[in-house]
Amino acid sequence: MSGRLAGKIALVTGASRGIGAAVAARLAGAGAHVVLVARTVGGLEDVDDAIRAAGGSATLVPLDLRDFGKIDDLAAALYQRYGRLDILVGNAAEFGTFSPLGHIEPKAWDEVVALNLTANWRLIRVMDPLLRQAEAGRAIFVTCAVGHEPGAYYGPYAASKAGLEMMVRTYADELGLTRVRANLIDPGATRTRLRARIFPGENADRLPPPESVAGAFLPLAVPECEHNGAIVAVSPDQPRA
Repeated sequence: MSGRLAGKIALVTGASRGIGAAVAARLAGAGAHVVLVARTVGGLEDVDDAIRAAGGSATLVPLDLRDFGKIDDLAAALYQRYGRLDILVGNAAEFGTFSPLGHIEPKAWDEVVALNLTANWRLIRVMDPLLRQAEAGRAIFVTCAVGHEPGAYYGPYAASKAGLEMMVRTYADELGLTRVRANLIDPGATRTRLRARIFPGENADRLPPPESVAGAFLPLAVPECEHNGAIVAVSPDQPRA
């Protein structure tokens, strides 16, 4: 496919549904070959079918990002096949439980922090050399307002997003004069399975679908992007597609 991202290699985590699937489809629609990473094989296949039906191309990688060694293996495979990575989208996340901090089980805390924070550090650690091999490497990580606006009972999710924001901004500062840029995006309230778990009584029909926020990722993915270390919030008043 021809487009603003023609010939680019993009890796999207949490790509089997929701925002990850929508972003993967949008990047593919702009010409990128998309590497789809998620645990759910059936969901990955559905996204792959949709991308191919629209004329795009994708590679499926069934992977639990909390299996950190497999992230290293993925980076090695990408290097062997492509020699670079143009776009990294760190989208996969887990909420855990809506509970006072003192009531959260250690295992539940560890699982959320492992996926939302540590897995993204592991991605930065092994994908950074591949991003530097690209003409204009772009890293985009998905955050949330609770990462910088404290709220009761968000516990591990809020702490992990706060850590993610500081980590990505630190990484951005370390990029210096390289051609790589790293930013965060806050999609806002969106109709996703994750949000439904947090707010089970909410009327999801009143929320914008994931496809409506996918377009906001493109300006951070293109070589012309000059942002670095920014947190870009998708305003409900601005065009989302």
